[in-house]
Amino acid sequence: MKNVRILVTLILGVCAIQAVHGHRFAPSLLKVNETAPQQYNMVWKTPAQGVSNVPLEPVWPEACEAISASPPQLEDTGVVTSWQLQCSALGQEGLVGEILGVSGLGASQASAMVIVNLLDGRQYQQVLNADRPDFVVPAESTAGDVVGNYTRLGVEHIWTGFDHLMFVFGLLLLVGGGSRLFWTITAFTVGHSITLSLVTLGYLDYPVGLVEFAIALSIFALAVELTRMKKHDVLWRNPWWLAGGFGILHGMGFAGALAETGLPQDNVPLALLFFNIGIELGQIAFILLVWAIWFVIRKPLAPWQDKLFPVPVYILGSLSAMWCIERGLAALLG
Repeated sequence: MKNVRILVTLILGVCAIQAVHGHRFAPSLLKVNETAPQQYNMVWKTPAQGVSNVPLEPVWPEACEAISASPPQLEDTGVVTSWQLQCSALGQEGLVGEILGVSGLGASQASAMVIVNLLDGRQYQQVLNADRPDFVVPAESTAGDVVGNYTRLGVEHIWTGFDHLMFVFGLLLLVGGGSRLFWTITAFTVGHSITLSLVTLGYLDYPVGLVEFAIALSIFALAVELTRMKKHDVLWRNPWWLAGGFGILHGMGFAGALAETGLPQDNVPLALLFFNIGIELGQIAFILLVWAIWFVIRKPLAPWQDKLFPVPVYILGSLSAMWCIERGLAALLG
């Protein structure tokens, strides 16, 4: 029983740490728009709840002077600050060839997206992290940059969206492995891909607070279904319907995070495609990790497997119920 207590303690510890995050993904965003030759509007948005005492701060060329600044304002789950930059000392090319970056990424193990829009229509984007805290604004962007950046963002989104991972985990508990798992995950993928594309391309709008509440409710409904598995009802026999239907809701959540980050206007389809591919790669990696953990612990836990099955189900139900209350109140009050 010692192994069982250790396992349960670890699960509860991880859940307690992650519970407050739910679906709160959004990397810090530094958006730079050229408003006139050598003049720029810089907007910096970073999560209100930091994970480090070292603040994240944008870095721009010393030759640029901040001629005005707005005080930090709370917006949704982030804090937004903006500046007006005058970069006359840089010459006609302005920020092209200059370094933009974010300090503090290493200490917080965070990432940031930098988007630069120039007057002539050129747009550049780059994901910054501890290994690459700054970048040189290029003369031309490449499709390879878009592929790499948005694939990484997709992977990061699914891995930091704890509620999405919990839904996938619930699907694993519901269907096990084999062809049932393949078709169930495929249905979830198709569902969220449809709404992710429709919302991102502007064909569908939705109330953010209500969708966040519905995502939490979908996890709670899955937990309830897991308590009825032995009845082998219609949803248990055809789990792809549940996965596909709720995947539509989760796709709206994915789209919300992508909207906060932004898309390169000259490469919207490519960025959207590889953000979605990144989500799928992250989802597959999570499933493989769960399988690997189960492979290691299944023999020691074999005598108590049936008795232990309700533990993750109740944890899933408790977390989702908490998210339902939290997001329901936020939607009513917000």
